[in-house]
Amino acid sequence: MGKKKQALGRGLDALLSDASTDVTSSIKIDDSNHKAVGNISNIKLSQIEVNPFNPRVEFEKEGLAELAASIKELGLVQPLTVRKLGNDKFQIISGERRFRASQAAGLKEVPAYIRIANDQAMLEMALVENIQRRDLNPLEIAFSYKRLVDECGLTQEELADRVGKKRSSIANYLRLINLPAEIQNALKTKAITFGHARTLIAIDDEDVQSYIFDMIIKEKLSVRKVEELVKETKEAQNDIPTGKTKEAKITPLSFSQQKFRDDLTTLLKSKVKVKIGNNGSGNLVIPFKSEEDFERIMKIIDA
Repeated sequence: MGKKKQALGRGLDALLSDASTDVTSSIKIDDSNHKAVGNISNIKLSQIEVNPFNPRVEFEKEGLAELAASIKELGLVQPLTVRKLGNDKFQIISGERRFRASQAAGLKEVPAYIRIANDQAMLEMALVENIQRRDLNPLEIAFSYKRLVDECGLTQEELADRVGKKRSSIANYLRLINLPAEIQNALKTKAITFGHARTLIAIDDEDVQSYIFDMIIKEKLSVRKVEELVKETKEAQNDIPTGKTKEAKITPLSFSQQKFRDDLTTLLKSKVKVKIGNNGSGNLVIPFKSEEDFERIMKIIDA
């Protein structure tokens, strides 16, 4: 069992180097043409079906058109990898984008490696391979990780080792799935970045997440600005007396409120804090270091 997971963890490179999974390796050399036809076989596109385990659910049309044009001119340079289903039917393990582009280019058949894989191996190979080699959006990666955990029985530590990531990175991706739908959709459409979303998952309250998300969109906040905002919000929440958290939610400051606080901090030369509750009330805190510092601040305010 351990050996199987180790091989799969290396992606299709391990699979392709294993003759026991290669159906075509048993095909004899064609002496008449002096070709090793056992390595790659040409398969009709009509005999190939897509991979139901592929984590990629969307294919960028312009990129596909460019690839199709290249294939039409030069042919398919990199073979697909498929598994044999029986009755002259094959299923893609790797290369669905190339398969779709080949269809668009009008090809009738394509070169392919034919491999043996059961559904469990197929799922893990497809997920790991696509995570490592394709430009998936963060949510596609997150759901691929979840499938590897739920359906392949991998722990987060095993998954991290399999895809060459830190466990904390795996955890962050998995937590994206718990974000409100509007935030997930914005991440999918690239209205916000993974950095924005990763920062928002540090907040447990969906209402606060949505509030900050609206600020990100309306005020075009940078990731760093959102990190500061989330930090301040969490610190303010921690200041709420025990037992009153639900009744006294802290609302993140708007851009104008942040500017007022920052301008006041510059004027008074003291780290001003502004806290606003969900009902609009709040408090303004101006710290001072000594009695002399207090008098200094009061003179500025009275001026």
